[in-house]
Amino acid sequence: MNPLIITAAITGAETTKKMNPALPVTPEEQAVAARECVAAGASVIHLHVRDENESASQSLDNFKNSIEAIRAACDPQPIIQISTGGAVGAPMEERIRPIVELKPEMASLNVASMNFGDEVFLNEPLEVKKLAKYMLELGVIPEIEVYDAGHVEITQRLLKEGYLKKPIHYQFVLGVPGGMSGTERNLNFLLESIQDDDTWATAGVGRWQKPLSQMAVERGGFVRIGFEDNVYWEKGVLAESNAQFVERVRKMAEAINRPIATCEDARRIIGI
Repeated sequence: MNPLIITAAITGAETTKKMNPALPVTPEEQAVAARECVAAGASVIHLHVRDENESASQSLDNFKNSIEAIRAACDPQPIIQISTGGAVGAPMEERIRPIVELKPEMASLNVASMNFGDEVFLNEPLEVKKLAKYMLELGVIPEIEVYDAGHVEITQRLLKEGYLKKPIHYQFVLGVPGGMSGTERNLNFLLESIQDDDTWATAGVGRWQKPLSQMAVERGGFVRIGFEDNVYWEKGVLAESNAQFVERVRKMAEAINRPIATCEDARRIIGI
């Protein structure tokens, strides 16, 4: 197994402080959360940003401010993975701009439209190809967000058409209403759908976070945890911090003697 890459999705686009008061939304709060997560074993920070009203934003200035704050706070330097998903309803041009202007090491890539709770997460095919092409030309490593089985097949078509290159890094985001749930059966199906030289991680939403993390640790995958996907430590008990989730996953890995990836390990494994 590769060393375990732990990604901390510290904020997200949908979570609010009403759901958990510990949610980091300002650049200063995100910097503290990122520093705590890196100290606990995270090597990737998955970054959404918020505006002055704490609403999800794709503003270039908001991204710059948060990235600069995280860079100043963290040693060693984690991979900062920019979200291109934004909030549901954000136009693609807004989602593309931070990639073109900031040229991050890594960014998320959503390949298909889908029902997302009570809303529709729109990713039109031509716009997906446009974003993928920018990422390819700029050397930004895409993380393919897989919410449903067909998203793997779409990814493989994009690879065949030249919009992606090998190896592919998949993130199985399971438990979103409108996508696949986080059962072992569903994870098995997705793993059978990808190729041996691809890498993969789980991001379990809500109650699926802990069991999917355990499965990924034991099977050689990577793990995303954090307030974006889950605000509860256990049923009815709010988590104290993002780092608390990182520490739990680290202990899962230590129990089977799987090493934790450093920030440089993560860059080597992902191909940055």
